[in-house]
Amino acid sequence: MTANRFDVVTWLAATKPWDFFMFVEMGPDRLHHGMWKYFDPGHPNYEEDPRYKDKLKEYYIYLDNKVGEFLGVLPDGAHVMVVSDHGIKRMVGGICFNDWLMREGYLALKEPPLERTKFKYELVDWDKTKAWGDGGYYGRCFLNVAGREPQGTIPAGDYEKVRTELKERLEAITDERGVNIGTRAFRPEELYRATGGVPPDLIVYFGDLDWRSIGSVGNAAVRVHENDTGPDDANHSQHGLLAWAGPGVARARRDDLSIYDVAPTALGAFGLEAPESMIGKIIG
Repeated sequence: MTANRFDVVTWLAATKPWDFFMFVEMGPDRLHHGMWKYFDPGHPNYEEDPRYKDKLKEYYIYLDNKVGEFLGVLPDGAHVMVVSDHGIKRMVGGICFNDWLMREGYLALKEPPLERTKFKYELVDWDKTKAWGDGGYYGRCFLNVAGREPQGTIPAGDYEKVRTELKERLEAITDERGVNIGTRAFRPEELYRATGGVPPDLIVYFGDLDWRSIGSVGNAAVRVHENDTGPDDANHSQHGLLAWAGPGVARARRDDLSIYDVAPTALGAFGLEAPESMIGKIIG
């Protein structure tokens, strides 16, 4: 996959006129998710297998060489950025969000599932439900508020009370040994200047992203050590990376940057001003 992609993008960069060129290489993400347990002794599913323990390192060496080949076709004076939109870490386990909400009395189904199944709205007894959740690298929790949802059960005046209660109970979740896993639940309006569409009422980092959110229902336990959508060894984390080289760019290691700084900096390299709506700054 990586070889094919670099053949294509290197040919395009070398043969077509560009002001701005961008592509995504998914190889690192796929290997992190699929093979983390083979090189990380701290992974709960660690497997010591000499066939795989060095594969991730070997892939990064290979990828570095492919990047080098790509740079060889770029014109002198080009700015180059290598950017990730998230970091990665070992996945300790998963919290079955909707099963937990059922156990805690917030979510009711018309009939208990006989086996693990995908969460669907038609399964829910809305007249007895206060909240439901989505799965993923982090959880999204939605409240069933009277006057906002079609069959809302939470009086509008109790909205903040219920949301605060849920936040506190989510942040008290423990592992199988009874040790608090460090979950963080955020109110979206405290993080973002605007929340469009249908924002969740809480954004939940189970175990501060050491655990993922399992969205299915009917799991045998609330805590699991696998993904309900397929094999997965890793979870997304908060901190990605930016490597930038170009005319006038000083060589330095920085820990004070934000993903919001990437777009203004790219515009600045073209001599363009970033719109006032952008949060980030030009990296100087």
